[in-house]
Amino acid sequence: MSVRGGATERRDAGPVRPAPAAEPDGPSDAELLRQHIAGDADAFGELFRRHKDRLWAVALRTLGDPEEAADALQDAMISAFRRASSFRGDSAVTTWLHRIVVNACLDRMRRRAARPATTGSDQQALDIAAVARALPDPSSDSDTSLDVMAALRMLPPDQQAALVLVDMLGYPVADAAEVLGVSVGTVKSRCSRGRVRLLPHLAHLRRNQTGRPRVQPTQEGGSDQP
Repeated sequence: MSVRGGATERRDAGPVRPAPAAEPDGPSDAELLRQHIAGDADAFGELFRRHKDRLWAVALRTLGDPEEAADALQDAMISAFRRASSFRGDSAVTTWLHRIVVNACLDRMRRRAARPATTGSDQQALDIAAVARALPDPSSDSDTSLDVMAALRMLPPDQQAALVLVDMLGYPVADAAEVLGVSVGTVKSRCSRGRVRLLPHLAHLRRNQTGRPRVQPTQEGGSDQP
């Protein structure tokens, strides 16, 4: 199964919002998955085509590299194709697909983080809200996008994934928690800690930014888990 080419080969995914609750005319996502499990050769391809733009955006924003994102998305869809019978129906099919894509990206990020790298010291006691204001729409300026993605790659994978979903792709915290398979409080904590780590690297964007900020701070509170 190839995810290269067509809509999935864009260099910039642009801002993406969560899928609407209503599904297109025709079989529901759950019905397409059931048809695939029953042996329909076309059902899974239709399911992928229905959601590929959002899945691609998650992979690209999380990994920051089109080639790695395409590989992660392909790995994720092969996994979903083979493991479809394990879907329990306790979440929406699109949430299940997003979770598989995020996990594929996290696996690649952890392998990348394990490679030797030069790390700098973290600055302490920073204003968390300031980081949210320093994160602009990554599609609005290519230089800014490169700065943001480079800074994101310095974060632990779990914090990076949370910030991508909440601050860059605009997912509500509750939806991001469902995709990541963690509590709402954990997502809030990961976003807050990630913003603290990002601020030293994105302070110049905050100084140069004019107008009303696009991203608002995540509410405080909830779990202290990393």
